[in-house]
Formats: sequence, C-alpha cells, structure tokens
Amino acid sequence: MSGFPEFEVIPAVDVQDGEVVQLVGGERGTGKRYGDPVAAAERWIEAGAATLHLVDLDGAFEGERVNADAIEAVVRSVPDGVGLQLGGGIRTADGARDLLDLGLDRVILGTAAVETPEIVAEIDETHPGSVVVSLDAKDGEVVVSGWTEGTGLDPAEAAARYEELGAGAILFTNVDVEGQLAGVDREAVASVVDAVDVPVIASGGVATVDDVVALKEAGAAAVVAGTALYEGEFTLREAQVAADEA
Repeated sequence: MSGFPEFEVIPAVDVQDGEVVQLVGGERGTGKRYGDPVAAAERWIEAGAATLHLVDLDGAFEGERVNADAIEAVVRSVPDGVGLQLGGGIRTADGARDLLDLGLDRVILGTAAVETPEIVAEIDETHPGSVVVSLDAKDGEVVVSGWTEGTGLDPAEAAARYEELGAGAILFTNVDVEGQLAGVDREAVASVVDAVDVPVIASGGVATVDDVVALKEAGAAAVVAGTALYEGEFTLREAQVAADEA
C-alpha cells in the first residue's frame, strides 16, 4: 500500500451536489460550500499535498455513489504521484475494485465494512493494502449510515478486528467534534492507535496547528484537515512544517 512514510497532513475534498462542502458534526444540511472540487484539488496540490481525501457525502447518506462524475473529474485531474483515497457510498467489492482500477490508491469503507466485514478481505485479495476502514465514533461508539445509526462497537476493538481482515489502514473520525473547529480528542485517537499495527488516519475537529501536532503525538500516521484549511485557520504548509518539527 502507498503508506505514510512520514506524518502527513491530508486536505479533505468532501463533495455534495457536485460542490465542495464541509459539514458540521456530520449533520446533513449544515454544510458551507467551497466551490468546484477540481479547483479545490488543484489548489491543495499546488500547496504541497501529497495525498487528497475525497468523500462523496451524498453517497455516504444515500448508500450509493451520487457524485461519481465530480469525483472522477478530480481523479483525472490529479497528477501521478499524488495519492487519492475515496469514501462515501462504496458498498460492494466490485465497486471498490472499479474505483481502484480507475486510479484511486485507497478506498474507504464505513457502513459496508460494518454490515459485511468480509468485504475487506475480498478487496484485499485483489488489491492488497488498499482498503481503509472508516470508523466514525459518536459518544464513544462506532456509527454508520451517514453517522445516523449506532452499532454498539468500541472503536479500538473494531479497528483490531478489521486489521485482522486485511485493512491497510484505519480512518478514525470523531464525529462529536467534526467540522466545528473545536479541537481534537487525542485520547480517543491514541486508544485506536494502540489497538493496531496498521496506520491510523485521524479526522475530526482539527482547528489549529497544535491539534495537528497533538494527533501526531497520539500516534496517528496522518491527519485529514477540512474546515480549518478552507477557512484559512492555518495553511497546509504551516501544518506540515509544525508536524515535521514536532
């Protein structure tokens, strides 16, 4: 798998109705719009992004890929050498393989991995290390279906289970602090990191460069930043330099 050789700050390109949107607390309808996804991707690559985090938000809620055209336009526009990972509405092994063959480096599975855990092993057979299992936590339990349904699963226990099934990385999102520029839950991230040997990508609540550094110190291999970057709370370069120096 194209791993994270050093700690990496990854910009989020979340797409709703064909536009870049950042949601607050995972709530549909709370989003602030930031324009064209291809323009956003190009902006972050120019700023030094080595990887982009793409999410089909409508897909996450609807259970099928809604923004396929917009996402594929981003994939086509991104130069070789920039990593791409996509989540939202990917529900089948065949669908995931098609996306990987299209040019994505990693597919992110949330609801599908919870409902049919064997899908992780199926995809891993043909595309080793390419599956990122997304564990979204609300009030300390894993939630699915666009953050609307609780599962009763503990995030750290779930992470260990998916590592055994072949997950190449874990994306851990703390939905309680998502999109609110409210700071991160370092302990929650550290508990997931301690449970697995694969890389853990942290997401949710990043408001400052100090939050980025805290997630690195918690053991995360990478952090996804969205709202803070779009709102200019810090630049991608500032965050990456601070993390490199930490």
